[in-house]
Amino acid sequence: MAIDQFDLLESLYQPIVTGAVVGAILGDLHTGLVVGGTYQLMTIGNMPVGGAQPPNAVIGGIMATVFAISSGLETTAAVGLAVPFALIGQYMVTLLFTVMSPVMSSADKMAEKGDTKGIVRLNYLAMGALGLLFAVVCVAGLVGGSALGATLDKLSQDFDWVMRGLGAAGGMMRFVGFAILLRIMLSNDLWGIYFVGFAIATVIGYIPELSGSALLLIAFVGIAIALKDFQTRVAIKQNAGNGNGGDEDGI
Repeated sequence: MAIDQFDLLESLYQPIVTGAVVGAILGDLHTGLVVGGTYQLMTIGNMPVGGAQPPNAVIGGIMATVFAISSGLETTAAVGLAVPFALIGQYMVTLLFTVMSPVMSSADKMAEKGDTKGIVRLNYLAMGALGLLFAVVCVAGLVGGSALGATLDKLSQDFDWVMRGLGAAGGMMRFVGFAILLRIMLSNDLWGIYFVGFAIATVIGYIPELSGSALLLIAFVGIAIALKDFQTRVAIKQNAGNGNGGDEDGI
């Protein structure tokens, strides 16, 4: 997953995918999908800017699923507990980028000489190092999470307020992540569509027979609006280009 995030880019590293995979491995696919989807919402607006890296969604999603299944934690509490591991993943990425920066001069020299094999070796070295770093963090978290499973369960009973706090924090993070995404992507002329979607989601959510498929239904509505908007814009461009319309015919 670490290699895919920065090199293959097949989106296998996304939490909603890793959650399902880890959940299937641990024998609870449903919980894996729920946790992965929750963590996906939390990190959907996270973007690296320059050398600054957000908490790593790959490790965070994996560890959240591990905690939720192996320790029996609630989804929101597992997400909150996985954040420190996501921060460790961020440090690992920053460390590797820092180490690899001086190596780029060597890659430039190899490019001048036409040494394609040397450049390939450098790329494989970076990919392997990143995969190894992520593997160490995740295995350490898995072993520690399994060993501390009973302790976490006891703490959740003795210090219920801590778990409630983790749950509240984890519950807020997905909304913060989506708010960041809206701040980046949403333009003023799309606010109306956003509010329509919010209203439809609220109405459908209160209908027991439809609440389970609310997101799918809203997605269909969004696709219909997007297709209509696209067709309208295409028609306007075509009419503007062929001389149709104008003041002469009263339009």
